[in-house]
Amino acid sequence: MIQTIDLRGHKPSPSELINLVPRSLTDVSAAQVAAQQLIDDVIDRGEQAILDQALRFDGVTPRSIRVSQSDIDEAVASLDPHVRVALEAAIERVRMATRAQVPPATTTTLGEGAVVEQRWHPVERVGLYVPGGKAVYPSSVVMNVVPAQIAGVRSIALVSPAQREFGGSVHPTILGAAGLLGITEVYAMGGAGAIGALAYGVPALDLHPVQVITGPGNVYVAAAKRIVGARTGIDSEAGPTEILIIADADADASFVTADLVSQAEHDELAAAVLVTDSPELADRVRSLLDEMARSTRHAERVAIALDGIQSAIVLVDDLSAAAEFSNAYGPEHLEIQTIDPDAVVSSIHNAGAIFLGAYSPVSLGDYLAGSNHVLPTGGQSRFSSGLGAYTFLRPQQIIRYDRAALGEVKDRLHALAESENLPAHAEAVAVRFDSPDR
Repeated sequence: MIQTIDLRGHKPSPSELINLVPRSLTDVSAAQVAAQQLIDDVIDRGEQAILDQALRFDGVTPRSIRVSQSDIDEAVASLDPHVRVALEAAIERVRMATRAQVPPATTTTLGEGAVVEQRWHPVERVGLYVPGGKAVYPSSVVMNVVPAQIAGVRSIALVSPAQREFGGSVHPTILGAAGLLGITEVYAMGGAGAIGALAYGVPALDLHPVQVITGPGNVYVAAAKRIVGARTGIDSEAGPTEILIIADADADASFVTADLVSQAEHDELAAAVLVTDSPELADRVRSLLDEMARSTRHAERVAIALDGIQSAIVLVDDLSAAAEFSNAYGPEHLEIQTIDPDAVVSSIHNAGAIFLGAYSPVSLGDYLAGSNHVLPTGGQSRFSSGLGAYTFLRPQQIIRYDRAALGEVKDRLHALAESENLPAHAEAVAVRFDSPDR
């Protein structure tokens, strides 16, 4: 079912390792032409384009694209009590962990009367995308909204695809989660068109453009985020989910197998990768995969994902080689199930989120760990991070000099301005000292 990549006895270079990691053939650029057309349609025709796209892709025409407050309130009241308790717990835990992501303002005094202040200032308005395809993701509402709120964002718009079984409205569980968080601006729209609506606004809906768009989606959503990236900030181009597990002979094969299956459950393109220095563990996991994959509810989806080129069991000589492979891969989720996880994690540089030990599964991070589950995929963790309060914050420097402090540096400033052939820069300083009264 799952391929084996045997790297024992080999010492690939870093560039060779990057080429060896298993990846799906998902190509965001291939969806760009279609995504651009959908965005242009929304820019040109606004509300009607969104209605037409909902019918085309979601099989329903929403009665109202903007969800009413009464519908949000009703969704909150109708939440399954167990789901509500779980959501409230997730909200509080993510809030607690996210507060640590807001840096304090700092002041640097370079001399008497010469001060540079550093502050982290939130954007004013953001758009949050919550997918609604193969599964319903109220947890993604929590993971998107809480960091924006902790950052201090004042205006939040949430979009999610129209659901045919709910009369073209947003799924009630997603609405309920939004209501618990105090979100009042919710739109039943999805896909590339929704990203375009957030970036450019839709005047007829009183939907104003946003400064940052976050949240996972399909390849067309990822392509749309790439397109609007020059106009509005984005978190990342989220692709199919992925897990990489570093495990040794000490690992429980049933734990490892269950975690691989749990990620394969998301999507046929999901990646499930085990990297181990234990051939015996690899054999046990391989045999258990057949059994667990057949018995799980989404068995067909899981089987396709595990059989895909993006999933593999990778055999390496030792845990040092396992860490090197993982760093080349840059996984969205990295689990370390070894006899000494702390020793391994010290060699890890590239990962969206890292789960240490047998009792820290990725499923915990999806819901109640307190960490955020909106993470970079497709190797993007090698150069970017997951969603957090910092996604919605901009560092700003405030410069405060008095006359004496400026005078201390004016000659050196003059020398640098002349060296760059920008004399007016020096003159802008000199004019402040032309008269002793100034």
